Amino acid sequence: MTNYARRLGLFSGTMAVVGGIIGGGIFRTPATVAERLGTPGGVLFAWVLGGAVALIGAFCWGELGQRRPRAGGGYVYLRETFGPLSAFLYGWTLVLIIATGAIAAVAVTFADYTLALVGLPQRFSVPLAVAAIVFLAAINYVGVRPAAITQNIFTVLKLTALAALIAAGLVLAAPSLPTVGPSGRPAAGLGAALVPILFTYGGWQQTNFIAEEIIEPERNLPRALVLGVTIVVTVYLLTNLAYLRVLGHAGLAASTAPAADTMKAVLGPAGGKIIAAGIALSTFGFLNLVILVTPRVLQAMAADGVFFRRFAILHPATFAVALTLTGTFGQLVDYVTFGDWIFFGLTAAALFIYRKRDQSPISGFRVPAYPATVIIFVLAAAYVVFSSIVSNPRNAAIGAGLIGLGVPAFLYWRSRP
Repeated sequence: MTNYARRLGLFSGTMAVVGGIIGGGIFRTPATVAERLGTPGGVLFAWVLGGAVALIGAFCWGELGQRRPRAGGGYVYLRETFGPLSAFLYGWTLVLIIATGAIAAVAVTFADYTLALVGLPQRFSVPLAVAAIVFLAAINYVGVRPAAITQNIFTVLKLTALAALIAAGLVLAAPSLPTVGPSGRPAAGLGAALVPILFTYGGWQQTNFIAEEIIEPERNLPRALVLGVTIVVTVYLLTNLAYLRVLGHAGLAASTAPAADTMKAVLGPAGGKIIAAGIALSTFGFLNLVILVTPRVLQAMAADGVFFRRFAILHPATFAVALTLTGTFGQLVDYVTFGDWIFFGLTAAALFIYRKRDQSPISGFRVPAYPATVIIFVLAAAYVVFSSIVSNPRNAAIGAGLIGLGVPAFLYWRSRP
């Protein structure tokens, strides 16, 4: 069994939530959202709606963390409610594919923007990505405190970069002429737009992986989740307002790099450099967070005897480096991304079982307006999964097959002495 020292306070927990959500998505997905919705008001409404779902998710994980402040987060909750197979499949999908694929993909994104910023050729992208993974893995290997300090610094820096983008768009820029972007059926557009929005808001759940390293987790973990998600929702809404004010709706819908286009329109070439630095900082901070929290799931699996105990000491960065070198991470992430929201829905539904089992008087943090809020979140997760399957059934089938490979792996581990 692994013992953890409680060294992370409310600020570090909140920065972990913010850093786990804000990666590279907010710098590009708003264009997709604007393309799928016909009016600026529709765009902002969709981001508010997605933010409400994310906040409900924070409430759900806040209560789960308050009930079971254990390292491993969702793995622990699923094991205690839906059984060891569901927990193993979650860990299998997260550690071997989703988290390591995310590490590899984000590391390459960081490398690409960093090289563009300093004027070096793109052939150095993979070596720099590998170096970033190894460097951050080394920091995390030293201990959670240095990793948390690194996370706090880069989260503050990425928020500063976004604040510069917001200030440029809302304070320095003249408003664009009113425009109307691509129209269509509003209901269908809203549904299609919510998928990239909910993906962009995802990531708050990673802080629960390190619950045992948070000081007074029963109190600080729920507060960090709600505070962190609230900060992100506010930043995302202001960022979209800045995009719409500078580019207009049609300009945002047509943009392939809305953050860069906004900054260049306001500050010229210098603005492009500023936002490139901001994206590099944002991806580096996200990379550090994923490398920090993912091993806790491995360690929880090893403690249950369903994974290599020796491997629990090693780092999933090893897999991420291999994926980076082979270039296969993109395909893997595409195949199993919908699986992330399958487990989101299942994990939130675990609250129904916990509540039914626990007949003692309610104390501590609880989800507001239960059970309606939990039902809303589960339905939202089901919608993302359904939309992912409809949009690309082939990738969904391959992803389901990759997740299904965890079943014989689980049976193998259970048969061992």
